[in-house]
Amino acid sequence: MRLFGKYLLILFKSQMQYRTSFWLLSFGQFFIPFSVFAGLYFLFERFGQIQGWTFFEVALVFGVIHMAFAIAECLARGFDMFSALIVNGDFDRLLVRPRSTVLQVLGSKFEFTRFGRLLQSLVVLVWAISRVETDWTLMKAVTLLFMIVSGVMIFTGIFILIATMCFWTVQGLEVGNIFTDGGREMAQYPLNIYHKWVSRFFTYVIPFGLVNYVPLQYILGRTEGSGIPYMLAPLAGCLFIVPCLMLWSFGVRRYRSTGS
Repeated sequence: MRLFGKYLLILFKSQMQYRTSFWLLSFGQFFIPFSVFAGLYFLFERFGQIQGWTFFEVALVFGVIHMAFAIAECLARGFDMFSALIVNGDFDRLLVRPRSTVLQVLGSKFEFTRFGRLLQSLVVLVWAISRVETDWTLMKAVTLLFMIVSGVMIFTGIFILIATMCFWTVQGLEVGNIFTDGGREMAQYPLNIYHKWVSRFFTYVIPFGLVNYVPLQYILGRTEGSGIPYMLAPLAGCLFIVPCLMLWSFGVRRYRSTGS
C-alpha cells in the first residue's frame, strides 16, 4: 500500500503541472453525469413514479452507482488503458519487476480529473439521503457505505476482465463498454424495473443487483424477516473481483510478447 500511495502521489503531481487543464477537465466531468441526472429528474417530473419507486429513491441509487464508477475509473484507469501497454510491448517491463502486475497496472494511470464526476455524484447522494423517506440508523449508513465499496469492486473487476482479453486480442474491445458504461446506466435504476432475464443477469453474473436493489430494500425498510442478508449483500458483490483476478493471472501466465 505504501508503493501504491507513491504511485498516486507521483501521478497527482504530474497532472497538477498543468493546473488550468486539470481544473477545466474536472469541471467538464462534473457536468457529464449532470445531463443524465437532469433526464432522470424530468422523467419523474412527468410520470411521478416508476413501478412504485419515487424520484429520491432512484436518486439515491444514481448517486451510489455514479460515485462508485467515478472512484473505479480514477483508480483502475490503468486497466482501462491496458491495451496500449500490450501494443507497445511495455507490459514486458512490468513482468521483470519484483512486484505484482496488478499493482503495477493500477499504478500506471490515475484520472484525478474524475473528481468532478465524484463531486456531482456526492451532491446528488447527499440530497437524496436528506429527502428519501426512511429512518436513518448507523446500520443503514454502513449499508450505504458497503454499496459504494461493492460498486467500486464490481466496476474494477469489469475493467480487469476487459484488460485480460487484451492478452489474446492485443487491442482493447469496445464491446467491453457494454458492461462499464452500459452497466452504469442500467444500474442507476432499481433492477426490478427491467425484464427478468436482465435483472437476473445483473444479479447473478455481474452483481449490480447486490449494489443497488437488494440493499436498498433494507435501507427503505421493505425487507421481510431479518434485514441482515440484505445489509450484507454488497459484501457478496465484492467477491466478483476474485474470479476477475484469477482470470487475469491465467492471462499473464499465457502472455506472449507482441515483439514491439
